[in-house]
Amino acid sequence: MRQMTAIELRDFLATGVKTIKIDVREGAELEFGVMDGAIHIPVQSVPGRLNDLESYKEETIVLLCRSGRRSDQVGGFLEEMGFKDVINLDGGMNAWAAEVDTSMTVY
Repeated sequence: MRQMTAIELRDFLATGVKTIKIDVREGAELEFGVMDGAIHIPVQSVPGRLNDLESYKEETIVLLCRSGRRSDQVGGFLEEMGFKDVINLDGGMNAWAAEVDTSMTVY
């Protein structure tokens, strides 16, 4: 799994590369801001949604959470399940809010 800082991810996404963004935060956390196009799957729901995610096994998946810890755990799980290209946002949405999209709230 690759780890990217908020700035690295911003620049990576700006290249136009196709990604599947998955936000693993709890529903209440989404009020602080969401990344455009992100699919919301709370961390505890990921194992039960593997069939839904199966078509993304060969895609580049970007995982998001508050600080990068939960998304890192989900990334390891997805790699174990055969997902090929997983990126974790190091520092999570808090880093994104502080460094890239200041309209979002750091919490």
